[in-house]
Amino acid sequence: MTVPPDGPPDATSVLLPGPWTHRDISANGIVLHAAEAGRGPLVLLLHGFPQFWWTWRAQLTAVAEAGFHVVAPDLRGYGASDKPPRGYDLPTLSSDVAALVRALGEQEAVVVGHDWGGLLAWTTAALHPRTVRRLVVLSMAHPRRLRAGMAHARQRRASAYALRFQVPRLPERMLTRADDDPVADLMQRWAGPEWARTADFAEAVGRYRSATRIPQAAYSAMEYHRWAARSQLRPDGLRYARRMAAPISAPTLQLHGALDTCVLPATARGSGRYVAGPYEWRELPGLGHFPQEEAPDLVSQAVIDWAAERMGRP
Repeated sequence: MTVPPDGPPDATSVLLPGPWTHRDISANGIVLHAAEAGRGPLVLLLHGFPQFWWTWRAQLTAVAEAGFHVVAPDLRGYGASDKPPRGYDLPTLSSDVAALVRALGEQEAVVVGHDWGGLLAWTTAALHPRTVRRLVVLSMAHPRRLRAGMAHARQRRASAYALRFQVPRLPERMLTRADDDPVADLMQRWAGPEWARTADFAEAVGRYRSATRIPQAAYSAMEYHRWAARSQLRPDGLRYARRMAAPISAPTLQLHGALDTCVLPATARGSGRYVAGPYEWRELPGLGHFPQEEAPDLVSQAVIDWAAERMGRP
């Protein structure tokens, strides 16, 4: 994807056409953009870094066709959603999700999260349990498992990229420079080898690279990482870690690529100890950090089955 010569893209660049509609939804004091399809029980799809709602393009249509109301928002700070100067801590972001469910006229939803959206899904299930009917987490350990995983050298090496994001202003400049491509570098390292050789991968890199260059989007994405690192020994971070010890009652399906080099399978395994409800772990052979894009049909069917309670029935 080429960048327009007159400067960076604006937020409307993510309003991509397809068998879905776009809408703005007021929730928790901000406006969140979302792509929406279908009618029926609510399924909420939460993206990760460096993506936006479009990462769920296959699931939006497939899950909607299976009889669900599917909503894929741009998280706070991403895509066409508001980009306030603060609010990038997981408790606030989980309040965004709970408020979004209510704004959509529902009391609860099947919540599906990938990467940072997975951290947010875990957090929402723990802090707003009545909001989450069933839970699907892709490519992300439970927050307490992720924290414990940092004691191991392999996960510390895998997460070293986030240390560079702690420097003020420089990471934003790197992410938005026309002559640099850290988005492509990260995705190339994290993706499964088969998907990384496809035209679909090249298109995804182009779209995420462009979305990162929307004004203030790079800053917002970095603030997620900065809060996660800097809060570890602060009262707010310690309070969050204690609250995340609460057992999750929602039936939970965890999908993880066997070749994930961002959040290692060994780190994610064992997250079920924090789930009091029915739980299933599925490791996906040959896949990396982006299962919903690397194997869209497989992930779509897993979400449909879990949302329809055809797997792991309580």
